[in-house]
Amino acid sequence: MAIRRGELGPLLALIVMTAAWGSTFFMIKDVVTRMPVPDLLSVRFAIAAVALAIVAGPRLRMSVITLRRGLLLGLLYGIGQLLQTVGLAHTAASVSGFLTGLYVVMTPLLSAVILRTSIPKPVWAAAVLATVGLGVLSLQGFSIGYGELLTVASAVVYAVHIVALGRMSAPGAALQLSVVQMAVIAILCGVVAAPDGIQLPSSGLDWAIVIYLGVIAGALTMLLQTWAQARVEASRAAVIMALEPVWAAAFAVALGGEALTWRMLLGGGAILTAMYLVELAPQRTVSAGPDPGDGVDRDPGHHGG
Repeated sequence: MAIRRGELGPLLALIVMTAAWGSTFFMIKDVVTRMPVPDLLSVRFAIAAVALAIVAGPRLRMSVITLRRGLLLGLLYGIGQLLQTVGLAHTAASVSGFLTGLYVVMTPLLSAVILRTSIPKPVWAAAVLATVGLGVLSLQGFSIGYGELLTVASAVVYAVHIVALGRMSAPGAALQLSVVQMAVIAILCGVVAAPDGIQLPSSGLDWAIVIYLGVIAGALTMLLQTWAQARVEASRAAVIMALEPVWAAAFAVALGGEALTWRMLLGGGAILTAMYLVELAPQRTVSAGPDPGDGVDRDPGHHGG
């Protein structure tokens, strides 16, 4: 695979991010039997926000523009999380995983419509192939109902977040944007959980899981995504992010005791092929990064995270 100069780091960052996401499925499946989902989300993202703020230290200072962008991005991601969570209560987990993954196709579509971005044909082909792979990996039949509609809505919101993050993120503001996003998500989920009181983890094991979800699968992954999307086009990033269910299946087999199936091999192979296709796509000459003149550092050699 021919990796463009300067993109190996962002590519690896997105792969590590999807691996961290994929590692959480069997953990979450266990802890939600003892802790309400909104409570879990609020505690998880609060831990993530605090962890990032500690890492940021004096670098937490940011411009008003960065703060506004972080607020918008955090609101989008938080709404997506809540829609997906409520939808999951009314549909099968496999169906939820597939429908959520539709952001892979929706991202280039929204990029083309909203930003008037020219999407190379290999990226479109990769997005469709990744979606087929998600279907093979996840689906065993489904019908459209309340839960499915909410989950599709979450996929749309996630796609908007990916497009907006690609537009608003800059190498010099990745850490600050990540902190604000985590804080907004924690507050939003906390508001939903508050009426019944926020339940904390009840055991050392549950605390360990929630801390992992917050620090590794929350703070670190948001930082990696924000940093990488300042350097990789949103549509290509979305295809790479489709690796999440592949990692989830791998962890389920390796650590969760599940059997390796032909669906895992075929669906995972399709997603990996899509990733290969998207890396062959010709590089766009026009950047979809932050608007010029917004005062944000765009030096690709300056790693703000």
